[in-house]
Amino acid sequence: MTTAVCPGSFDPFTLGHRYVVERAAACFDELVITVVVNPNKRGMFSVDERIALIREDCADLGNVRVDRWEGLLVDYLRQESIHTIVKGLRSAVDFDYEVPMAQMNRELADVETVFLLTDPRFAHVSSSLVKEVAKLGGDVSPFLSAHIHEHLARQLSGERSV
Repeated sequence: MTTAVCPGSFDPFTLGHRYVVERAAACFDELVITVVVNPNKRGMFSVDERIALIREDCADLGNVRVDRWEGLLVDYLRQESIHTIVKGLRSAVDFDYEVPMAQMNRELADVETVFLLTDPRFAHVSSSLVKEVAKLGGDVSPFLSAHIHEHLARQLSGERSV
């Protein structure tokens, strides 16, 4: 069985993320979306909220599961006996950022990284930009699934979202 990991912070999980996940899920028997915890960052959504939102958003993808990890991603891959990482690329800037990490992961753990290009409709979309625009009152609904958009709106209004 071929399994790959699609890591990220996913705060929030955008339609660009979803596009890459769908494409990766079609290439592997199992895809693990791994919410990587950065203890130095406070996200808009807690890690548990992000996991719940992603699970709901990807419930129709039968070979996708969601997990969490704190620490080096290659340690997670070793623990789970997975040898492939999937990363989405929006532009050459992403490529330049991701290549050194891919090379380091190969050196550290003999892990290969597969790069998938996002849909051009989402090439300008990042979680950070979505949050910034939403906080300033802009309409980010074209970049999020309906349920994640609803939870984002609740979060911004001060309600608990999940």
